[in-house]
Amino acid sequence: MGSIYKRGAVFWVKYYRNGKPYRESAKTEKESEAKRLLRKREGEIEGGRIPGIHFDKVKFNDLADDFLADYRVNEKKSLERAERSVKQLKTFFDGDRVPEITTPRIQRYIEKRLEHKKSNATINRELAALKRILSLGLQQTPPKVDRVPHIPMLKENNVRKGFFEHSDFLVLREALPSYLQGFVTFAYKSGWRVSEIRDLKWSQVDLENKIVRLESGETKNNEARTAYLDDELKTVFLNQRARQKELGKISHYVFLNESGTDKIKDFRGAWANACTKAKIGNKLFHDFRRTAVRNMVRAGVPERVAMAISGHKTRSVFERYNIVNETDLKLAAQKQEAYLQAQMGTIAGTVSVLPTEENQKTLQNP
Repeated sequence: MGSIYKRGAVFWVKYYRNGKPYRESAKTEKESEAKRLLRKREGEIEGGRIPGIHFDKVKFNDLADDFLADYRVNEKKSLERAERSVKQLKTFFDGDRVPEITTPRIQRYIEKRLEHKKSNATINRELAALKRILSLGLQQTPPKVDRVPHIPMLKENNVRKGFFEHSDFLVLREALPSYLQGFVTFAYKSGWRVSEIRDLKWSQVDLENKIVRLESGETKNNEARTAYLDDELKTVFLNQRARQKELGKISHYVFLNESGTDKIKDFRGAWANACTKAKIGNKLFHDFRRTAVRNMVRAGVPERVAMAISGHKTRSVFERYNIVNETDLKLAAQKQEAYLQAQMGTIAGTVSVLPTEENQKTLQNP
């Protein structure tokens, strides 16, 4: 049996689980509220659940650390994104105890992010990380989380339409620092993901046969992939090797940062400055991926081959990247117009002679 008692003016409750006593402040001076808390705790124990006081001791930061540890242990490729999400979530939930992370509090987080002009997609990625953080806590033995609250997601348009016209790419490349120019050229032509290019090593490059290869497990879909280098891309790789020799810093990685000390990592500042200087609007590096797909299809490369180069596993996702722009629509209208005019010409050139009354008599009485 549990009991209630006072410490100063505040009521406390005492109850037992598996013979172990638990003492908890009711945080109230009202006896009725203390009795309500005691009944709640006894109900949890009777139902075979862990008393809520256990979860009151768990903080968001503890759960976030477990979440990142899970990413590292399982060598998940999106670790960097997970770290960014956790860093942002900590600005709001830092120090929060598990019972304090409720739907209304999550909604206030969403409102705050919207006030900072963050996109729905960005906020949803952070909310997905929060849901995973709490879910992992719930799955542990013993659990660190008693329940995962409802986490409302924002509506977003998943189909991005950004791509580069060739002239825009040339202007952007010229505006970028020299150490990034070869990097973006390879992205523009191959359609590979930024992480795949960033982590590319010389051991994966065969310049003699003009081949670059990603092994199984190095790609997002865990499938090996091979790209062949045209003359421009071969020159890009030769220049990267020459730069490393000039710096005297031979690296395992192909593309190095500005100082040549490590692989390219965060270049968002240089990218934003180049977009502004080139006057091409707010482009994304991922637009290269859509552009490469679009260019290969329009160059007549079979879709199956283009998918093998870009690394798209399903045709539905590949088709999303096959962007149609105003020029494509205009060309389609012109082709349709030419086709219809040709059909009209065919009809106009076909002479249908209907038999006259005199001809009918002749036919009847030859």
